[in-house]
Amino acid sequence: QVQPVESGGALVQAGGSLRLSCAASGRIFSTYVMGWFRQAPGKDREFVASISRSGSTTSYADSVKGRFTISRDNVKNTVYLQMNSLKPEDTAVYYCAATTGWIPKNAPADYGSWGQGTQVTVSS
Repeated sequence: QVQPVESGGALVQAGGSLRLSCAASGRIFSTYVMGWFRQAPGKDREFVASISRSGSTTSYADSVKGRFTISRDNVKNTVYLQMNSLKPEDTAVYYCAATTGWIPKNAPADYGSWGQGTQVTVSS
């Protein structure tokens, strides 16, 4: 079992960049598929990006494709979300999650371990 802990959330202006980090405890981090989700006030939690065990395969929501990049470092037990060209509609609490399996998964229900979240606010 891994326990994700997010960091890196901040207030940023539209058009700016931010990198979120998710450190996951546990010796078997490399056996987990990792994902990023977000939840804005009054909205359901939505998929942002996910990455396979090795990092060779990724998946993105259409709303962030071309602007966000997910990556992982299995030596440091950390997954990252590089966010560029940020928009006010990207404002949300961002969550990191872990699940078993091989390929990226997009549904929140597929993930069993969740972090506490980190706030990202994009001002216009």
